[in-house]
Amino acid sequence: MNRGAVLYAIGRLLQILAVILFVPLGISVWDDLARPGGTALESSESLAFAAAIVFSLVAGTLLEWLTRRHRYDPGVREGFAIVTLGWVSLTLIGAIPFFVWMLEQRGAPGPVAVLGAFTDAYFEVMSGFTTTGATIIPDVEALPRGLLFWRALTHWLGGMGIITLALAIFPAMGVGGYQMFRGEVPGPSADRLRPRLRETAAILWGVYALLTGVQTGLLMLGGMNLLDALCHAFATMATGGFSTRNASIGAYGSAYIDWVIVLFMFLAGMNFVLHYRLLFRRDWRALREDREFHFYFGTAALAVLATTVALWLGGLQSPQHAAASFQAAPREPAAFAAHYEREAAKLDGPAAALRYAAFQVVSVLTTTGFCTADFDLWPPAIGLLLVVLMFWGGCAGSTGGGMKMIRVLVTLKASWRELKKVVRPRLVSPLKVRRAPLQEPMVANIVAFFVLFVGLFVVCSLLMSAFVPDLVTAVTSVAACIGNVGPGLAGVGATQHYAWIPAAGKWVLILCMLLGRLEIFTVLVVLRPSFWRR
Repeated sequence: MNRGAVLYAIGRLLQILAVILFVPLGISVWDDLARPGGTALESSESLAFAAAIVFSLVAGTLLEWLTRRHRYDPGVREGFAIVTLGWVSLTLIGAIPFFVWMLEQRGAPGPVAVLGAFTDAYFEVMSGFTTTGATIIPDVEALPRGLLFWRALTHWLGGMGIITLALAIFPAMGVGGYQMFRGEVPGPSADRLRPRLRETAAILWGVYALLTGVQTGLLMLGGMNLLDALCHAFATMATGGFSTRNASIGAYGSAYIDWVIVLFMFLAGMNFVLHYRLLFRRDWRALREDREFHFYFGTAALAVLATTVALWLGGLQSPQHAAASFQAAPREPAAFAAHYEREAAKLDGPAAALRYAAFQVVSVLTTTGFCTADFDLWPPAIGLLLVVLMFWGGCAGSTGGGMKMIRVLVTLKASWRELKKVVRPRLVSPLKVRRAPLQEPMVANIVAFFVLFVGLFVVCSLLMSAFVPDLVTAVTSVAACIGNVGPGLAGVGATQHYAWIPAAGKWVLILCMLLGRLEIFTVLVVLRPSFWRR
């Protein structure tokens, strides 16, 4: 293990983060100057952003200078170490502004309060970078604009991957470039669009930025201001789910905004290589032959249809049954009754049922996590369907979380093939998802990932059951975090938050977020003691 090469690359990543942090700092300083008699760096959030920039720049430059002789020593292990440790380090620096803001909000804190604020700040930023969208901030609208923007920007950076961005900017990072790319890009394999990795990374980020810009414009046409439109476009294209409103997208009450976001959530759940081939090469054959996309589209269509019919014909659960599901976050009866009536009034016909069903199904399937309705009040069968979709996620090469459609499809195909082999032992049947058959080692890798994913989900659910009062909250909080979805059911449902969970439970969920975003193998390999031996 060339530790110098790892530290060199992390130093470059910290330098990039320092430059990016100037954007939310600029927004905070602008707000400082806009106040009567205000001066630059007057607010605590402005000072916190400035401190994060200085710390990131100094640490990054120092690491780069001390390890500059090691940068051209590539290796597989170095690549995995850079991805995992890079994400942990970037989250630590990115949490500084939230940490300072939380300390200020909580008054003069003692050691316990400081540790609590650090846990909450780290949770929020890890949730942002991993595009999970689980929040510990009950009143999002109380956040200063600079923090709101930074919160959304963490989504956008994490969606396509800040290390992928670094490869596009610094082609001479030199340390296991493909392994870094492979360790961060979602899916069982990483497609190259160009022989040079830098060009592939630049193309992916270009398509990503183009779609983000288009969505921002469409949301502004729907009445959003520039900041709200940017933040929601960042969160949509990253399949993140952080909103600038406490009621998420439901706060706008606009069918136009709902359908624009549904469209772009669906696009964000597609393979971005496919976007490039469709937009710039007009390669419609790629779409016709991509079985993963067909499976993704079919799953979304069937789930939307089933949910629409269930909502239209069945409506919400009974008030008594719905109230019983809020053990972890009980509500005052009168407030719950008013909330129930508002949710019931939304489903006033088949068109409304389709609108809310399409939004929530696509939001959960792509692991975005935006909400326009409280799906905790929907029939239990729909809740179970949404939990299953949390696991499946978007396509490989998308910004979505979960296991990825290609893995689910290959696992189903492999299981069906093994079933046929019971009757016909000599059967030879290659598995095909795109143009070429999958190699058997890739099939074995996918099945192993599936087993690991389910195993980690079970273990983490058992751990969480020690920290929360009911099993539904424990299980769905883990599903929502390891799948990078955000909202779960019951105590972490669509209208709830994660602030009430004990600190130990939050650290379990932080690990789940990182495992889910970096596709499990990348993190588990680094945690093996033998990985660090020379």
